[in-house]
Amino acid sequence: MPISFHQSAKTKFMQNKNRLLLAGLCMLFSSTHVSAQEPVLTTTTTTTTTEQAVNTATVMTGNHAIAYGGSYNVLDTNYVPAFRMDQHRKFLNYQYNFPAKPRNMWEIGVGTGLYNYSADVPTLMLWEGGGYGFHAHIRKSWGYMFSTRLQYIYGIAKGLQWQESVNYSRNKAWYNDGYSHAQNMANPNAYHPMLLEKIDGQPAMFYNDYDPIHYNFRSEAHQLSLDFMFNTNNISWHKARTGLSFYGFIGMGAFAYNTKVNVYDANGKRYNFQEIVGDIPQVHANRREIKRRLKAGMDNSYETDAETLRGVRRPTIFHNKTLDWAFSGGLGAQIKISKLVNISIEDRITFPHDDDLLDGQRWAEQTLGDPVFTQNNDMVNYFSVGVNVNVGNSRKNVEPLYWLNPLDYVYGELNAPNHLKVNATLPDSDHDGVTDQFDQCPGTPEGVPVDVNGCPLDTDGDGVPDYRDKQLITPTECQPVDEDGVGKCPCPDDCSGTAKVSGPCSNIGSGTIAFDNNASRIKPYNQARLASLAAMMKAHPDCKVVMIGAGAGSKVQQQRSWDRVDAIISYMMERHGIDRNRFIFQYGQQGDPNTVMYRSAMEGEDGPANVAPPFPNLRRD
Repeated sequence: MPISFHQSAKTKFMQNKNRLLLAGLCMLFSSTHVSAQEPVLTTTTTTTTTEQAVNTATVMTGNHAIAYGGSYNVLDTNYVPAFRMDQHRKFLNYQYNFPAKPRNMWEIGVGTGLYNYSADVPTLMLWEGGGYGFHAHIRKSWGYMFSTRLQYIYGIAKGLQWQESVNYSRNKAWYNDGYSHAQNMANPNAYHPMLLEKIDGQPAMFYNDYDPIHYNFRSEAHQLSLDFMFNTNNISWHKARTGLSFYGFIGMGAFAYNTKVNVYDANGKRYNFQEIVGDIPQVHANRREIKRRLKAGMDNSYETDAETLRGVRRPTIFHNKTLDWAFSGGLGAQIKISKLVNISIEDRITFPHDDDLLDGQRWAEQTLGDPVFTQNNDMVNYFSVGVNVNVGNSRKNVEPLYWLNPLDYVYGELNAPNHLKVNATLPDSDHDGVTDQFDQCPGTPEGVPVDVNGCPLDTDGDGVPDYRDKQLITPTECQPVDEDGVGKCPCPDDCSGTAKVSGPCSNIGSGTIAFDNNASRIKPYNQARLASLAAMMKAHPDCKVVMIGAGAGSKVQQQRSWDRVDAIISYMMERHGIDRNRFIFQYGQQGDPNTVMYRSAMEGEDGPANVAPPFPNLRRD
C-alpha cells in the first residue's frame, strides 16, 4: 500500500479533529456570567406620617391588590422560606426594597441520544450500528441565571476505520495477536525486503509481506459530571415569561471507560481484511461500501482488550474500567410543555484529561515501522433528547427560577400598583388620604372616613355612607333604607347616639375576605390584603379591628363563619405578630356566607377576642 496515501488521509482526519476541538472550546465560552451585588436599604428612622400611612394602605388594599404576574404572587409569603422571612417582612413593611427570593422546585430528567468518540478511529453513528447513550440528572436553580446539575451518562461508542493500516507495530492489541505489521528498514537483515515501483509516475515505497488491518473498537463508558449552567433569555423586557429556554454549561467530573477491539473471528482466527474488502480502491468515494463489507465480514464480538494505560498511569474502577477526570461543556435548549414538564435538546463535548486511548489507538501512520503518537487527545460527543419534570410542593415552591422573569413583578407594579408606596406629595384635593390619581370619589367632605378607593365608608352596604347613616348597621332583611340609612325594621332610640369611627383608627378602613365554598383556608390573594391590614394595625397600635363572619342560615354556616374568623385572627397572630386581643370576634351575622368583613372598631366599641365554637362537631380546619 503506498505510504503517501496513508499520510494524506491521516493528515485530513487530524485537521477535522482540530476543527471539532475549536468548536468545543467556542461552546465552553459562549455563555457570559452576569452578577450583581444586592444593595442594602439603610434607614435612619422608622417614623411614618399618618398621611403616608393612609396612602400606603390605599394602594395595598385596593380591589385589585393581587400581585399576580406571569410568574408568581410576590406578596404570598407561602413561597418564602423561614430564614428569608425577615427580609420579606421588611419588604412588605416598606423597610427594604427587594422581596425575598422564593423557594423553587428541583428538576429531574432522563433522556437518550447519540454517543460518539472524536478519536483516531472514525466513529460509527447510531444508524450505522454505532454508539448510543442514556442519562439521568437532578438540577437546582440558585438564581434567575445560574443553576447546577448533577448528571450521570452511560454510553456505548463504536468505531471502524475504512482505510487499512499497517503501522501498528506498537499497538499491543494487534501485533501481539499474530498480525504482521510494516517493518523498519534501518536493519534490512532483520526485516522484510523493500520493493520499489511507480504509482501514477511517482516513486512509492511499500512492503509486500504484511497484514493490513482496519482499526475498530467498542467502548463502554460511565460519566458523572457536576455542571454549572447559565441562561439569560428568561429575563425579558417585553414578555412576562418564556416557553423556550437556551442555556450553556461547563462541567467537571469522573469518566470511566473500557475499550475492546474485534481482532478475531467467531472461530478465534485473525481476519483476512484484504479478502473481506476485496480489490475495491480505498478512496473516499468508496468508504460506505468498504464499511459495509467490513461489517458483513466481521462478527460483533470485540473480544480483545484495546491498548490501555489502566494500572500504569490511570487507576482502575469497576474491575475493568479506566478512571479519569474530565472537563465538559455544551449548549442546550428546553421547550416547556407545562409548568411541570419540559423537553430538552442538548449537545455535550467531554474532554478526558490527557487521554488518547478512548478508541484504543494512538499511533500515527507516519514513519512506517516506527510509529509516533498522534497529535490530539480523544473527545466524547453526546447529543441527547430528554424529558424533565419539576418536583416540589407547588403551594410552597415556584417553578425553577430559570423559567421566571424577575422583571415581571417590577413591570406589574408600574402598570397596576399593588404594593407601590405612593409619594405623599401627590395631589389629594379632598384631603381624604387617597390621592386624586386613585380617588374614585372626589370631593369627599373633610374628616369623613373613606375606603381604599377614596369613597366614604358604608359599613352595612345599604348605599348610604356612614357619615350620613343614622342606622350604621342595618340588617339585610331591613333593607332597602331611606335617605338617612334607616331600614324598614324599628330603630332603637330613634337611631340617635350611633357610634362613629373617628380619629386615626379610621385610616384602617374596611374590607372583605372571600373564601371558597365550605372552606376556611386563606387564599394567596387574601394574604396580600391581610398583609396590608397588618401594616396599618402596626401603624396604629391603639386601634382594634372587628372581624365579622357572615353565615346565619344553618348550623353548618354558623360553624363555618366561626372557623373563618378564627382562621384569620390566628393567621394575623402567627404570620404578622398581631396581638389577638386587638380583634373583636363576631360570627353568624347576616350576609354572604362565604365572606368575612373587617372594619376598624368604633369609638368605645369592644368585644371578646376568643369565642367558643357554636357547633364543635362541625369544625373544619
